[in-house]
Amino acid sequence: MQIKLSFNPGERELPQRERNQHRERRGRTGLNPLLRDREILKSGKVTVPPEHVRLPGETPKATGWQRIELLLKEFDELVGLEDIKEVLREIAAYVEIQKQRSKEGLASEPMTLHMIFKGSPGTGKTTVARLAGKLFKEIGVLSKGHLIEVDRADLVGEYIGHTAQKTRDQLKKAAGGILFVDEAYSLARGGEKDFGKEATDILVKYMEDMRDDLIVILAGYTHEMEAFMASNPGLKSRFPFQLEFPDYTVMELATIGKLMLKKRQYWLDEEAQEELEKMLRKAILQGHHKSGNARLVRNIIERAIRRQAVRLVKQPWVSREDLMMITKADLSGDSTLIKVAEVEQVMEQTQTM
Repeated sequence: MQIKLSFNPGERELPQRERNQHRERRGRTGLNPLLRDREILKSGKVTVPPEHVRLPGETPKATGWQRIELLLKEFDELVGLEDIKEVLREIAAYVEIQKQRSKEGLASEPMTLHMIFKGSPGTGKTTVARLAGKLFKEIGVLSKGHLIEVDRADLVGEYIGHTAQKTRDQLKKAAGGILFVDEAYSLARGGEKDFGKEATDILVKYMEDMRDDLIVILAGYTHEMEAFMASNPGLKSRFPFQLEFPDYTVMELATIGKLMLKKRQYWLDEEAQEELEKMLRKAILQGHHKSGNARLVRNIIERAIRRQAVRLVKQPWVSREDLMMITKADLSGDSTLIKVAEVEQVMEQTQTM
């Protein structure tokens, strides 16, 4: 007759307390594989894969393409710009697949990512450029991913030799990231003898010399940028991506306005929403074609917030809801709309002189 022992014979030589501790550890780690793996991991004797010891509720860190997807979601949060979002997703996917092809010993081709951004002011060009820098850093195209924003005054000097130094300084600052040249067409306004042409020539040279860790984006109005590219035939081939930033629709502008208010913890009542859409529609129908952008909405929203403050400060008692709600009365109607349109018309005329 065999007797099944309920204890390890080797424990006979151990004191009672140590035998109890030994049994406790064995019971704690022998029944649950997760607990056992954690116990072994703590002892340092065996390396357990991290996924085996993840604590309940612990979120795994995003890796590889998951991190890229998170950045692409930031683009998705922007209003409109669907075609541009698609192009940037294609670029990210292409670069990722080329990396995998290279690892497998297959032929892979680098991509030139210098770009032209065409469109009115306030259509998201700078915002997209800033997010693109973060994306290109994540996919390994750029080492830093920062954005340096310049215009003609930052590149063109006042005397011989000054332009070359100023332009090179800005290019050095942008190394590892993106050099964003706003109103780039202004570099060609002075003709052949203007220093703007010298700045353009230096940009083109550095684009080639630093192509592995620098992206140049030239931005400006659509018509002016097309004329600028036509004036220098060699430029077009160096910018394979020419992205059009269309003016926002009325509904897109209204959505942008609501998002602006939400970030500041305000909201529109029903009548105010209708009034905002009416104002935006009128601005576009009256022929202010350059007004179809986020700057127009921001001007209207900021004015409405100021008018709300004037209205509330006169009241003897103000509730939390009052502090957050923008009413139809707070939207300024035709008076502000005309002022905003006039200001933007002056800006447009000044920029195209």
